[in-house]
Amino acid sequence: MFTLKSKIKITHFVAVLSVLNFLFFHFPFFKFVFNNLDYKSFSGITIIISLVILMLVLNAFVFYLFFSLSRYVGKFLLALFFIINSISVYFINTYGVILDESMIGNVLNTKYEESSSFISFKFFVYLIFFGIIPSIYIVKAQIVTVPWKKFLKTISLTLVFLLTIIFANASNWLWIDKNSKTLGGLAMPWSYTVNISLFYIHDFKKNEKEIILPNATIKDNQKSVVVLVIGESARSQNFSLYGYNKNTNPLLSKIPNVVHFNATSCATYTTAGVKGIVSHSDSGDLYEILPNYLFRNNVEVVWRSNNWGEPPIHIKNFQDREFLSKNCQGEGCNYDEVLLSGLKEQIQSSTKNKVLIVLHTSTSHGPSYSKKYPPQFEKFKPVCNSVELGNCSQAELINAYDNTIVYTDYILSKIIGDLKELKEYHSSMIFVSDHGESLGEKNLYMHGLPLSIAPKEQYEIPFIVWTSDGSKKLKPIKTVSQYHVFHSVLNFLNLQSPIYDEEKNIFK
Repeated sequence: MFTLKSKIKITHFVAVLSVLNFLFFHFPFFKFVFNNLDYKSFSGITIIISLVILMLVLNAFVFYLFFSLSRYVGKFLLALFFIINSISVYFINTYGVILDESMIGNVLNTKYEESSSFISFKFFVYLIFFGIIPSIYIVKAQIVTVPWKKFLKTISLTLVFLLTIIFANASNWLWIDKNSKTLGGLAMPWSYTVNISLFYIHDFKKNEKEIILPNATIKDNQKSVVVLVIGESARSQNFSLYGYNKNTNPLLSKIPNVVHFNATSCATYTTAGVKGIVSHSDSGDLYEILPNYLFRNNVEVVWRSNNWGEPPIHIKNFQDREFLSKNCQGEGCNYDEVLLSGLKEQIQSSTKNKVLIVLHTSTSHGPSYSKKYPPQFEKFKPVCNSVELGNCSQAELINAYDNTIVYTDYILSKIIGDLKELKEYHSSMIFVSDHGESLGEKNLYMHGLPLSIAPKEQYEIPFIVWTSDGSKKLKPIKTVSQYHVFHSVLNFLNLQSPIYDEEKNIFK
């Protein structure tokens, strides 16, 4: 047994740390492996044994490199790894997330007030026992290094051994490659270290100067306004408009001219979902997004946000929660109703005939669903009040989530009510969610899984449209995408553009 006072050889030390890292943090990794291959077959057994060996040897190898090059840097990095590993595994075990590049983007773009809602007693148990206590041992350990010749010999033999294991599994490369994104998102500490690097590399490329779209021309002087409401984590299957057996849309269901379409999101996380809603195509390039494009082409554009994760927005009127709260009164100002404060008056005060208002909500974002709506909207009871969603019954969890949909229904009905009073305007309200949400189905919670393996709950979204009397009617189509928003807004405001795509327009 090694104590803090006894000296320990570097090879023994990294072996102990590799084993601890394996035991503490790789249950989710091997749970996925066992669930996705035939572990009773010869090839399945071979993959499992090989992955165990690779995990132990590769981690020990990298830890050995750290400590051989610099004992102090090695201690700092490994202590940091164990602390971050403990936090990461808490989220993986509690919410079923995978730390791929997209999830890392979510983490890095999450504000403190949102991230604090994920903290629970279990979080501190993970942090203390799997993170802080091992880190104390790492910092206090007295490590005996080896001469450079022995170091080089150990490195060379380990590399040969690792390459042998890898090539011995050549017949299993196809399975590993197929599942590489998920496996890489569950392997600690490489899931977040590699994917943080990839995120910043790709983010740098994305934030290069956006590609300007061809100029648009406004074709008439008719006063027209579109209110685009970007929903957060709303899944269509919990809207009674889509056939849900609980009445979560008591108000919208009674309003004439409300139409809903079947739709899917282009991603399962906010930053990509919002970008998809305001982009003209799924090109992957950084083209000018809808608010920037319309603002540059003489349309009044206002973006109001009670959320985060928007792509770079270059307009005059970007209004966040802090700005909107100054002139907002009432209990609703603590929720998404803050986005409606003075909305009708702002539209009426515009000196331009064409207006786009974007409202970026946060209503259905977990895990604290029960805190996302005023108490009077708690229609379905009992509700889940814990951030550890697995501790609630699924009925309680779904009740809390359904109440956020009831509140969304109320907000959308209020927007429509305001637009109806603008008699001189042709008006439309478009509601589309950034992505869906898992509520315990298949033991998954919230969102953010890679789209290729995500369940339908995370990408089947509502796409609800209302139009005022006398304005444009809707096409009799059933299925749309987030990319329909861009072209439909151009059509409703009657802007002519070379990049307009009639097939992605919902209006006649």
